[in-house]
Amino acid sequence: MASRSVSPEFSPLAFGEELTAVPAYKAASTTSINFSSLLEPPLQLHEDLKSGCGGQLWPAGMVLAQQMLRYHRNSLKDARILELGAGGGLVGLGVAIGCKIDNTIYISDQENMVELMRKNIELNGLESRVKELVLNWGDPLPDEVIKQKPNLILAADCVYFEPAFPLLLATLEELLDLCKESVIYFCFKKRRRADMQFMKNARKKFVVEEIEDEDRETFSREGLFLYTFRRKP
Repeated sequence: MASRSVSPEFSPLAFGEELTAVPAYKAASTTSINFSSLLEPPLQLHEDLKSGCGGQLWPAGMVLAQQMLRYHRNSLKDARILELGAGGGLVGLGVAIGCKIDNTIYISDQENMVELMRKNIELNGLESRVKELVLNWGDPLPDEVIKQKPNLILAADCVYFEPAFPLLLATLEELLDLCKESVIYFCFKKRRRADMQFMKNARKKFVVEEIEDEDRETFSREGLFLYTFRRKP
């Protein structure tokens, strides 16, 4: 699938300084998600904010999961997949159900999200195909990741807490060094000026390209942006 550099029309830099509205918080519940009819059977996702904001569904995860299901369903058979900042595991679990993949998928987040990730793995009967993992940005990579050498990294809505930006960039850089052919699929919602500083720093470190998607015009107007990051030559 082709990708290209960001165009001025939909550049995140074109948005104003005001904060973009975030979703309303919701009570703990389980939702059936078919990603606009791209997934059958649908994903069962339990959302619970008791462990933090990552416990609910956020819009960039929907955009990234739909990109993978729409354009990569049959091309990931040999992929070694790691999801960063997975929260409840929306993207990684959707990919596990909808795409043909031979290798174990790792979904990762902080320790406080492990219980929710595990619950959603079990809800969907994916214990043999998906494993939860603690991965703190900026810390040494877990042994499982070093052994896996992921070549496809999924990251949705990881740009939300400015003090963590250098840690996230360091982890992304380490992952691309671990496997030089790796591609990071990165989707975020622009909420504040600092988010753009993250992207400026990412462009200094990585080859950054905006991804083609048939829904791009719609989600761009909502402040959502979808990129690939690759290691610079």
